[in-house]
Amino acid sequence: MFRVTRRTVLTTLALSPAVTGRAEPAAIRTPPGSLPDTTLLPLWPGTPPGGGGPENLAPLVSANGSLTRIAAPTLQIYRPARPNGAAMIMAAGGGYQHITQRKEATPATRWLQKLGITVGVLTYRLPMEGWHAASLAPFQDAQRAIRLLRTHARQYGIDPDRIGILGFSAGGHLLGLCATRPDWQTYSPTDTADTAPIKVALALLAYPIISLEPPYNHTHTSRTLLGPHPTQADARAWSIPPYIRHGSPPFFLVQAADDPIAAPGQTALLEQACQQNAVPVTRHLFASGGHGFGLGRPGTPTLTWPHLAEQFLHEQSFIS
Repeated sequence: MFRVTRRTVLTTLALSPAVTGRAEPAAIRTPPGSLPDTTLLPLWPGTPPGGGGPENLAPLVSANGSLTRIAAPTLQIYRPARPNGAAMIMAAGGGYQHITQRKEATPATRWLQKLGITVGVLTYRLPMEGWHAASLAPFQDAQRAIRLLRTHARQYGIDPDRIGILGFSAGGHLLGLCATRPDWQTYSPTDTADTAPIKVALALLAYPIISLEPPYNHTHTSRTLLGPHPTQADARAWSIPPYIRHGSPPFFLVQAADDPIAAPGQTALLEQACQQNAVPVTRHLFASGGHGFGLGRPGTPTLTWPHLAEQFLHEQSFIS
């Protein structure tokens, strides 16, 4: 049984390229590389829901390893040398305008593999790249990823009741909203995998975008998903705290007090919502570190958060 914790603490790779063009229905084995034993799993058995998007183009990779032009959303599975049955779906950030894979997803994958956790790195569609589903596109991909990993859990040696999520910045918003809205219907079922529940065991969110309501409506996440002048109803509907209920997954939150993009009040809102609904939550607010510190920015206390997260995973009986 999960242990309830409520505390706030103030503390002083490029991944393998995504498949070119449209997704194919079968998993694709990738050659050995710096992150061994990987399988690339296309999310959709054909065109993603609604269609549109880039046509038959490989993703663009920036000099710092960020991805754009996502024509084929995928879940890349990385198995550890000694898997323990736990798995984590990971989404890097980028304000839904790009995906910071190399900076966030690659080092986090290596870290989780050392803990025996199988990692599914999500490469999701970006709303501004011509998808007819628009703002729903990345959420369709995230929901599908959770369902696919649950469906293929036995194949990958995964306990379906020990699948968690790790999201950075906008990736935290993406996975956090999906985890707290398990009944949200963003697309029509495509195959039997879509009968699997959207259920996760726990959520790790690093400097996440939590709310799109004022005064937190000036982020790239808000502008990309809702435009420059969203209604109050829309801003609330796309924020995480209103969906926290008793039974929502436990949350582990990390953020820096000097974050210029995701204000510390964002994670405070989620912590409060969890406490009001008896949802286990641990929040670490670091004195410095800014935004986008990944596994930790040198010279700041953010370097300690992976160790703190490992303690949380033990407390929640996610790993032993």
